[in-house]
Amino acid sequence: TAIDEKFSSPHKFRLFFDTGSIPKEEKLKASELHLSRIALPNNELAQSKATILVYDIVRPGRKGRREPLLRLIDNKSINTYHNTTINLDVQPAVARWLDEPKHNHGILVQVTGIGKKQKKVQHVRLKRSTIEDDDHWPAMSPTLYTYTDDGRNKMATAAEIMERRARRAAMNKKRRKDGRENCRRYPLYVDFVDVGWNDWIVAPPGYDAFYCHGDCPFPLSDHLNSTNHAIVQNLVYSTNPSLVPRACCVPTALSSISMLYLDEENKVVLKNYQDMAVIGCGCR
Repeated sequence: TAIDEKFSSPHKFRLFFDTGSIPKEEKLKASELHLSRIALPNNELAQSKATILVYDIVRPGRKGRREPLLRLIDNKSINTYHNTTINLDVQPAVARWLDEPKHNHGILVQVTGIGKKQKKVQHVRLKRSTIEDDDHWPAMSPTLYTYTDDGRNKMATAAEIMERRARRAAMNKKRRKDGRENCRRYPLYVDFVDVGWNDWIVAPPGYDAFYCHGDCPFPLSDHLNSTNHAIVQNLVYSTNPSLVPRACCVPTALSSISMLYLDEENKVVLKNYQDMAVIGCGCR
C-alpha cells in the first residue's frame, strides 16, 4: 500500500493481518508472530547483537499533524549470525483487533542495534524483495498464528485429573502382573569368536554390550527416562492404537570401547569405537 512504501529501511516495517475470519464466539488463548531471518556474515568488526521491537499501532499518525500512538507489546534480543525463526507474543494486539475490528491498524516491527555496515542488509525478513519469486516468499514471509478455544472441550478439574491418573496407575499395575517388565538395561556379553570377528580383532576377546528391553506403559513414569514426544505418542496410542505404535525401549546413553585390530596391511591398530555399550535405557 501507499503507507507501506514509506518504510524504506529493511529494519522497520508495518505488518497488517486480517483477523476477520476468526469466529467471534471463539476465545483467543494465544497469538504469535513468526519472523524468518537470514544469518549475516560472521564479521568480527560487525555488530552481532540486535533487538526486535513489536508495537501495536493503536492510532496511526498524520503527517504534520500528529505522531502515531504505539504500544510496545513484545521485544526480543537476537544474534544476527543466526537464522532461526523468531517467535513474538502479539496476543494483546490481536485481542484488541477482535474487540475493535475497525481499529486494526496493524503492528510495527523494528530491528534496532544493527551495525552501520549492516544497515542495508535485511536480516529479519519483514518485506518482500523486488527480485523474490512467488514460490520463495510465502515460506519466508511474516506469519501470524492464533490459538482459540471454541468451548467444545471442557477443561478437566484438578480432582478429575487426579482420578484419571489413579485409574491409569491401577490399570498399569494390572498389566505388570502378567510377568512383563518395564523398560530397563539387561546384560549382554559379546564374544568376538561367536560373531566371527576374532579373525581381525586382536583384543579384547569380547565386551559387555548390554541391551534394552521392556514395556513402555501408559502413563510413562519418570524413571523410564522418556521424552515429551514419547509421552505424547503413548497418550495418542492409549486413545487410538491403530494410529501410532507405543513408545519403544531404546538406548538413551552409550559409551565407547577401545580395540586392537589388524588393518589391511596386517598392522596392529588401536582405535576407539563410539556408541558400543549401553549405559542407560529409556522410552522414546
